[in-house]
Amino acid sequence: MSRLAGLLRRSFGIVRDHVGTDHLGNKYYIIPEQRTWTGRLVRAKRIVEAANPNEFQYREGSIPAEWDAWIRGRRKVPPSIEELLKNESYREQIKLKAKEVEDRDIALQAKEYEEGLVATPARTLAQGHASSTSFGKQEFSEEPTSTANTFQPGSWMPSPKK
Repeated sequence: MSRLAGLLRRSFGIVRDHVGTDHLGNKYYIIPEQRTWTGRLVRAKRIVEAANPNEFQYREGSIPAEWDAWIRGRRKVPPSIEELLKNESYREQIKLKAKEVEDRDIALQAKEYEEGLVATPARTLAQGHASSTSFGKQEFSEEPTSTANTFQPGSWMPSPKK
């Protein structure tokens, strides 16, 4: 088989084996280890043919985590359909449990506020740049000030250095 694959590879280009397709339509291939005409060994490659080949159409999560692990070589065998379905249902269960815990926590906080066990958070309305260190302080004006009418020559002396 390797001689036939080598002949096909030399005559038609790279031969790739289809490994699987995910539920999003992405196709996964492996290019087997091969030797060039000079005898150099080229290691096997794993590639994905995206359902949306344009980069601007790519969204996070367009490749399932199991297939991503296979592409990057973190797992040796590609994921099965059963494994993908099992992991997807597990993720949904985790999301539901997280939502329940969050709802319970909100209800507990509301109960503690009503009973007076915890002070209610202060709701302040900050105007301007509240994060600024000079917020609420009097700002110095850029207008020049004059002491022309009250200036007395020699009335001010610098303090002696200690």
